[in-house]
Amino acid sequence: MAALPLTQISEGFTRLGKWSLDWLIPPQCLGCQSAVAEASALCADCWARLSFIEAPFCPRLGTPFPYDPGPEAVSAAALADPPPWDEARAALIFDETARALAHALKYRDRHEAGIVMARLMLRAGGDILHNAAAVIPVPLHRLRLWRRRYNQSAILARHLCQATQKPFQPHLLERRRRTQAQTGLDFAERQRNVKNAFRVPEQYRPDIVGKPFVLVDDVRTTGATLEACARALKEAGAGRVDVLTFALVPKPKHLHI
Repeated sequence: MAALPLTQISEGFTRLGKWSLDWLIPPQCLGCQSAVAEASALCADCWARLSFIEAPFCPRLGTPFPYDPGPEAVSAAALADPPPWDEARAALIFDETARALAHALKYRDRHEAGIVMARLMLRAGGDILHNAAAVIPVPLHRLRLWRRRYNQSAILARHLCQATQKPFQPHLLERRRRTQAQTGLDFAERQRNVKNAFRVPEQYRPDIVGKPFVLVDDVRTTGATLEACARALKEAGAGRVDVLTFALVPKPKHLHI
């Protein structure tokens, strides 16, 4: 009797382990916790409630247009107050279903939510990722990272890099001082809170000059954090900075998350 190849034996143990885990802890929908066929999935009802951002949208802010204004059109908001980044994309409008996904990753240690979120982000931001020299997550301060144990933005960025073969380079940007949590702060308070909070470490500045980068975060509310990050990269000499988030709050000056 011929022996089975080691690869088949390994695959068999992997399937057995997955079946055993699913039997002991049945997979739950990341949105509503109802039963689903496999982990890192949404049920049909939650999937149907996702509010995808589709064209036409403002390329500078990533906000959807109510009608098609024509090629290369930008929103009035982007013209009145241009962001420090070049272009922005977001997969979803931030609503209750998007909130459930984002909070599953950020607050409930459901790291498998990052897989679903990154897939949706890749769908929304494939064009800006294509030309990026590297992907940079919005950094946490080291003390907050120690308390939380992980950076949800880094998890998303790593998944995106695995899918696109782009370099994952979190070391290019650091949060140099502790800041108050942004939750509950209004637009002006958020801007003051993160002003000059980020920098490119001196030893990595030569790696920044003239290159295009994509900044990754989970949710863009007012954009204050991403603005501060983009400014730090541009001041260090980055040739282009684009922004990619999982969700976008449609009325950032009125909704706190």
